[in-house]
Amino acid sequence: MSFRKVVRQSKFRHVFGQPVKTEQCYDDIRVSRVTWDSTFCAVNPSFVAIIVEASGGGAFLVLPLHKTGRIDKSYPTVCGHTGPVLDIEWCPHNDHVIASGSEDCTVMVWQIPEGGLSQPLTEPVVVLEGHSKRVGIISWHPTARNVLLSAGCDNVVLIWNVGTAEELYRLEGLHPDLIYSVSWSRDGSRFCTACKDKSVRVIDPRRGTVVAEKERAHEGARPMRAIFLADGKIFTTGFSRMSERQLALWDTENLEEPMGLQELDSSNGALLPFYDPDTNVVYVCGKGDSSIRYFEITEEPPYIHFLNTFTSKEPQRGMGWMPKRGLDVSKCEIARFYKLHERRCEPIIMTVPRKSDLFQDDLYPDTAGPDPAMEAEEWVAGQTAGPVLVSLRQAYVPSKQRDLKVSRRSLLHDARPAAAAPSPAAPAATPPAAPAAASARLSAPPALGTSAPAPPVSEGAGPLGRGRGLCGGAGLWGKGAWSLGKWAGPLGKGMGRERGGGGGSGKGVGHLGVVGVALWVVGVVWVSGRGLAGDAGCA
Repeated sequence: MSFRKVVRQSKFRHVFGQPVKTEQCYDDIRVSRVTWDSTFCAVNPSFVAIIVEASGGGAFLVLPLHKTGRIDKSYPTVCGHTGPVLDIEWCPHNDHVIASGSEDCTVMVWQIPEGGLSQPLTEPVVVLEGHSKRVGIISWHPTARNVLLSAGCDNVVLIWNVGTAEELYRLEGLHPDLIYSVSWSRDGSRFCTACKDKSVRVIDPRRGTVVAEKERAHEGARPMRAIFLADGKIFTTGFSRMSERQLALWDTENLEEPMGLQELDSSNGALLPFYDPDTNVVYVCGKGDSSIRYFEITEEPPYIHFLNTFTSKEPQRGMGWMPKRGLDVSKCEIARFYKLHERRCEPIIMTVPRKSDLFQDDLYPDTAGPDPAMEAEEWVAGQTAGPVLVSLRQAYVPSKQRDLKVSRRSLLHDARPAAAAPSPAAPAATPPAAPAAASARLSAPPALGTSAPAPPVSEGAGPLGRGRGLCGGAGLWGKGAWSLGKWAGPLGKGMGRERGGGGGSGKGVGHLGVVGVALWVVGVVWVSGRGLAGDAGCA
């Protein structure tokens, strides 16, 4: 009998999102109102950049991550563009370099000083001019230093060497209409684009050719997006013919049919996908939505597995995505978003619940680090290399552990030795009591060799009775001597260390007590064996 698996096993099944406290948000920020399907926000481990409203040109705000709370209206901005800024992106190999594209048809690269801006920044490091219409897409090469891609509304893709401010490749005629999105492959050898003609294309920039193309990937006329996954597959978001939002997974070796296709809802906001190559989790954020859906991509059908949804009250106007090396691994944080409201930026933390405080190797494999794998000239020469990976274990900060406190309690209690019970035949001599406390003065031991007096023998006793009486008396004498020796032995031993001789005498008394007990036992057995004769003798 076969059982159908109801719940798929996944370590990300219980991932949950949680917004930070109000005092940890960035308040009073005038987020841009430009009608462009961009994220409007870029984040790295040092800064958060947000495109804002500006009069007389375009500007964006650059804030250190720790500068939370209310942002003053006079806070300096990056304001070198003469038209509204449409897209920004931090350099993956330098946390202080950011590129921006604008409606003024230029691409500018900026150097942010250490600690953030203290005055408005108007002079870029490099100005890249080559587009005839507004530039809406900016994307850095993932592994080569100073290689930047830009795409404009002139349907042209340009690849630049920022270090020399020269144009490396100009890709014209590959897109008949507006380009919606561009995404590099993991090693940077290819990139994929989503176009307004409903086609998804895989392009080799160094050859300037289309490697693969899928026409009508999504039937809807609204904007679509495409991103490369770590294994070379392509994940797309778009709309169906009935304007239902869709997700699809494609194999670049065979683009005839999607590997997986899912329909979400009927909202009209464009879906912005964010992909984590370390965990194979895709987060989908819709512009104008108030939720973040996340899916896990696997090798098992249906390939796209829904995990959960984070829902909030206010809609999002944009979204920033923190690189993996900027997360708090000690709290099992696997993603962090920076949600843009109308006048606020709110960080949202995605966490995998774990009971252990140790570093979680399965959640944090080696990830792409800040070092480039090659120079721009090497990439142009035809070399290809994956990202330089770094371990996140060094960023792990163990939680504070409580100090171990041991409460030592004495398990030994001073107890007086029990006195020997007197025999009904004849009372034994009571030995002196042991000292009650260590501070009390010890009394002198009794004279050595003293013993309890023997009981008297009846005059009319017969031989057996006399023998029983003598043996019983010897037994009582021996028992008293044994009790006396039990007390006098340790006392004499202690006194022997100071005065000498007392310990040996005490031991002798103790040995005498043992002999007395033996005699008493022998006497009882011997007399009891005689029966009536012994009783008559006693009478």
